[in-house]
Amino acid sequence: MLDLKKTSSQQAAMQAFFFGYQAFTTKPDEMLARRGLSRVHHRILFFIALNPGLSVKELLGYLSVSKQALNIPLRQLMEMHLVESDADEDDKRKRLLGLTPEGARLEQALRREQSKLLQRVLAEVGENAMRNWLMVNQALGNTLHGVAEAD
Repeated sequence: MLDLKKTSSQQAAMQAFFFGYQAFTTKPDEMLARRGLSRVHHRILFFIALNPGLSVKELLGYLSVSKQALNIPLRQLMEMHLVESDADEDDKRKRLLGLTPEGARLEQALRREQSKLLQRVLAEVGENAMRNWLMVNQALGNTLHGVAEAD
């Protein structure tokens, strides 16, 4: 059993998480770098693909960043014709974000690489382990958004 009160167990858990995240992001990072983009651009593309018609304010909430931190990477994606911004029909001051066809192709290629990795790992560890991994990651994300209370 994993005893997270022990330093060695804490370090083992964190090392597994760090290396797992590194494996999950390496290929997409390489694909993005070839275009002069980074992980923040990937996150923007991911959330716009997940929520077409997302407002800038909603995107800020998903990313947990300031408007200033989002400004440059979002503008770069728009200048590269990967993201488009349209005025909301009901409120012309509100900008709604969407992926261009090229942006959708890039996001799908990035997601495809990560999905292939997850499928390979799922075949290795089994469905129960993957379901537990998903629950752990959802619980971690919930702490970020205040859904679960931290000790």
